[in-house]
Amino acid sequence: MDPLKVAEGVYQVGGAQMTAPDDCCIYLVDIGRPVLIDTGAGTQPRRLVDNLESLGYFPRDISLVVLTHCHIDHVGGAPYLTEKFGLPIAIHELDATAVEEGDGRRTAANWYGVDLPPLKVQHHLQGDEGELQAGASPLRWLHTPGHTPGSISLVLENGLYRILFGQDIHGPFYASFGSDLDQWAASMRRLVELEADILCEGHFGIIRPASEVRRYIEGYLSDYGKL
Repeated sequence: MDPLKVAEGVYQVGGAQMTAPDDCCIYLVDIGRPVLIDTGAGTQPRRLVDNLESLGYFPRDISLVVLTHCHIDHVGGAPYLTEKFGLPIAIHELDATAVEEGDGRRTAANWYGVDLPPLKVQHHLQGDEGELQAGASPLRWLHTPGHTPGSISLVLENGLYRILFGQDIHGPFYASFGSDLDQWAASMRRLVELEADILCEGHFGIIRPASEVRRYIEGYLSDYGKL
């Protein structure tokens, strides 16, 4: 499967059908300064690079790699990108330690039977929200804990659409992840209130329009008895 244009300046460049079976969905946002959202599990990082290059991007063009949470299927490609291309990494401070220490339990690397080498994180996102400048339009991040303590979601308004990058809305939730279902439900209600036009989800791809985004998120709230 080739890279997919989601909207102007937004592309899906990786995922289970694009790069490797264990990969999450990987997104590129380019509103002047390209930002990569998540990196996949890292088993086939060259395929991610090939997809970027097919769109006219070289890895060194990427200004920042944002990791939405610490799980291996989202962060496993980061060591390759930092070692080979020197790309800086950002993750919320509450998930940063697991990545910096290569914690096999908290990153779920032991689920996949792989090791995550300790990874230096240049940017520890702190607090409840902030902005990552991506050129003409700011890419905002929101702390949306529940799946993991440091899970974040991102929001881009490109002038036409409000695009939500809400990775792993579906869970799962385990004590070993530091999951908290009540925190997750509050986070999901916050995302519903954004009234996003497009949802770029972590494993189920692109969901649109706004009515379907709401239905998708509220469906999981209902499934977990939190609607």
